[in-house]
Amino acid sequence: MNTLHINNTTMVPSQLSAAVHAKCPKCRRGDMFANKMYSFSSQKMNTQCSHCGFTFEIEPGYFYVAMFVSYAFNVAQMVSMAVAIYVLTGSHNPWAYVGALLGVSVLLSPFNFRYSRVALLYWLTPNLYFDPDRARDDYKKIG
Repeated sequence: MNTLHINNTTMVPSQLSAAVHAKCPKCRRGDMFANKMYSFSSQKMNTQCSHCGFTFEIEPGYFYVAMFVSYAFNVAQMVSMAVAIYVLTGSHNPWAYVGALLGVSVLLSPFNFRYSRVALLYWLTPNLYFDPDRARDDYKKIG
């Protein structure tokens, strides 16, 4: 099953589903980002969860580490693309690789920005866990 039931009324998505949809790692209900991944406006991350009030930037400069995660994503994408170009075309022209790799890098930069931060908060931050109490509909009234 893809959801968790709390108090028989609140349905909370699984960890993977919440990460794919960029939801808060503490309550899995509030949005981490204020806009869509691909839009004409720039990427904007919310400072706090709209549902539980969790502050996403745990400490000053916290998301600098996300640059390293984004770099790892970018390297994996470029290696995969280079192998795919070689297998599909057999080309030895370096300009074909440069053009394709730069194009893929630019096209996937919004994806890398968003999901490097999601991966950092969900899987690479120690002692940051889902809290079922925060997922309740009446959490703000209690907290």
